Amino acid sequence: MTAPKFKSLWGGPATPDCHLTGFVRRVTHDPGRTAVVDADRSYTYGELAAWAQTVSSNLTLAGVNVGDRVAVSLPRGAGAVAALLGVLLHGATYVPLDPEYPVERIQFMVDDCAPRALIATTRSRVNHHAPLVDIGLPPGVTQPIDLRAVACDAALPVYIIYTSGSTGWPKGVALNHLCIDTMVDWQTSHSPHPELRTAQFAPLNFDVSFQEILGTLCGGGTLAIMPEKLRREPAQLLRWLSDQRIERLFVPFVALQMLAVTAQRDMLAQLCLVEVNTAGEQVVCSEDIRAMFACMPGCRLVNHYGQSESAMVTSHILGPDPYAWPNLPPIGEPLPGCELLIAPEVPETPNIGELLVSGNPLSDGYLGRPELTVERYVSILPSPAGNTRAFRTGDLVELTDSGLRFLSRMDSQIKVRGIRVDLLEIDAQLLTAPDFAAAATVMVVTKSGHASLRAAVVLREGCTGPVEANALKRLRKVLPEVSVPVSVTELPELPRTPSGKVNRERVAELIADDCRRRRRHSQGGDE
Repeated sequence: MTAPKFKSLWGGPATPDCHLTGFVRRVTHDPGRTAVVDADRSYTYGELAAWAQTVSSNLTLAGVNVGDRVAVSLPRGAGAVAALLGVLLHGATYVPLDPEYPVERIQFMVDDCAPRALIATTRSRVNHHAPLVDIGLPPGVTQPIDLRAVACDAALPVYIIYTSGSTGWPKGVALNHLCIDTMVDWQTSHSPHPELRTAQFAPLNFDVSFQEILGTLCGGGTLAIMPEKLRREPAQLLRWLSDQRIERLFVPFVALQMLAVTAQRDMLAQLCLVEVNTAGEQVVCSEDIRAMFACMPGCRLVNHYGQSESAMVTSHILGPDPYAWPNLPPIGEPLPGCELLIAPEVPETPNIGELLVSGNPLSDGYLGRPELTVERYVSILPSPAGNTRAFRTGDLVELTDSGLRFLSRMDSQIKVRGIRVDLLEIDAQLLTAPDFAAAATVMVVTKSGHASLRAAVVLREGCTGPVEANALKRLRKVLPEVSVPVSVTELPELPRTPSGKVNRERVAELIADDCRRRRRHSQGGDE
């Protein structure tokens, strides 16, 4: 790849301080302020810092040095937050492992990252020679933190996150201080105010959790940890958001849509939200979401974009009038320190192509996967911002007057009779129907290799009638014939990945099952 082929978007220079500086400042100047609230109790900044120092001291006793990896497998709660901060204050690399994952998957990640120590409630689920470190109980005495003793080298890894791999096994990605420092610095400086009371919604082994935790505690805010049982209970989640006086929320689109479908005007009036951030998948501005934000004029919707390999790289704040929002809002402009490069598919469309990420957000590569690292992290001639290395996101984007617009994944582009079809556009049109609470369109491939475009919808409560016929009739009015699905399947809910995104592979499987049932029924067989 050569630089002249690229169109560059540069977010400007960024030289952030170590992200831990903000946390230490709050501990020093306002130790009595509430830092974390979980199901058991609340903890002040002083108490949380003391707990984190206990974790760091225990890591020292276990022989953990600066730069060593520490695997952490704990349930949601203040203890997990103290463990994260303890590892970072120690200068070690944090490796979160979901304790609810299958044993074989956890074992693979432990073997792959070879941690120097393991922090967990029990080690019975995995076999490893690393010592088991106890986080202890929260101490009652606060001790001053000397940041000079904290390793904040820009190249030092902060955490290793595991992301899905094409082989069926996850691959580890290490993100360094420069990447996380830049993200936290931007988040604290661009929030409505830095001391927001923020919900901790994301699973702890997903990168958005670092925005929630570090972006809040390093800005002096309060982190309220959402009970896991509320993840799939939108009505109860809305009540919890109200009871906890949550001001900032990070949620994937599918969770935001279900909140919007469930919310009533009087319920929304009780919320304290001033900012909702969505990331992980393309947000669709459905009528439900527009109506939700119209009832919360003091709350803004922010669309974020990033990958495990680079964390957050762009942001777009939607305007004050929800009814003026586009169906598919742009992913925005690059953050400071980030350079985005567009590699055009063809010279005739220089504004459409694969998105590459360079600059501060760029990670070093995949842990123990040199071949894949060389394939995805490419050397380039010096870019307009002077960068010589970039990550190929595999995302097809378009540069428009309002910013970057996500089009599709390069490795899963859908073409019907040679014409590219935008699945998200079909989803957005389905969500304009008053009967549908959620929708997902996929390409279903039979065993014989025949491929067809099909959709799945979730009905609103109390809706009846010919679902498929009504949906197809609506789509034929607004979409070209090639973009109209062959069938529409009703599902009780859309399956999700552990991070809360729509699991389109599982949607395709459920639709295929429905097609087989229909075929048997039409042939007079048992359903």
